[in-house]
Amino acid sequence: MIAKPTGRLVALAAVPAAVFLSLGLSGPALAEDGKAYQIDLAQLNNSGSRGTVMLSLKGTQLTVQIESEGMVPGQPSAQHLHGSTNGHDFHCPDASDDTNRDGILSNTEATKDYGDINISLTTSGDTQATSGLAVERMPVADKQGKVSYKRTIPVSQAVVDHIKDLHVVQHGIDPNNNKKYDFEGAGKSELDPKLPQEATAPTNCGMVMGASVGSIPVGGIETGGGSEESAMVPATATAAAAFAASLAAVGAVVISRRRAVAVPVREESTGGAA
Repeated sequence: MIAKPTGRLVALAAVPAAVFLSLGLSGPALAEDGKAYQIDLAQLNNSGSRGTVMLSLKGTQLTVQIESEGMVPGQPSAQHLHGSTNGHDFHCPDASDDTNRDGILSNTEATKDYGDINISLTTSGDTQATSGLAVERMPVADKQGKVSYKRTIPVSQAVVDHIKDLHVVQHGIDPNNNKKYDFEGAGKSELDPKLPQEATAPTNCGMVMGASVGSIPVGGIETGGGSEESAMVPATATAAAAFAASLAAVGAVVISRRRAVAVPVREESTGGAA
């Protein structure tokens, strides 16, 4: 069963310091006009994953801090801010989105609810949507399945204005509990048959409940992105296209580095790369 996630918006000034310390998070020092929010990550795909995200804005600088657990040990976790900066209302998916009833909520099935990638939460380099599966630049879970991430990135004014309409998704599941991504647990990814579904399926999602007041999108879903050097600008690919383009771009790199990022693939020896 896929648990329906919950999330909340919290003014960090009102949160006791003990809360941050227990999570390993620190309340950011904000400018007078700064804003900060807390998002709870709740499991998808019965992954057991959960976590907390702190988003803080200081002008057009966004600091993202994530502490999550229940991830696949030693595996990279693709993670993103999803949603729209154009007034559309997206949200985290639930079990009803598993439209083919195979027991796995795929990224394609979930995208209609949580929207396209707006910002790729990489550890270095650009944060464009097209870096959505640049696994060599995504955080890797430790031996206990915990991910700690913190990065400050420049964002556009549209992101600043609509930060409450964005939400966090982490990817990577292990339904057969063998502590790696393979084809045995959930078959091939719908994004690229050279990839295991385990590497691309969402493991958790968190949103600012009640904050999105835009309209339900009609037709295509907007995608945003950004870079380390400049403010983020809208991209044109849909979520599936962005994922697929990213897969094609980083596939050879990930295969050559799979020992370093610990992404073993049993059945396919060529192509593909979280």
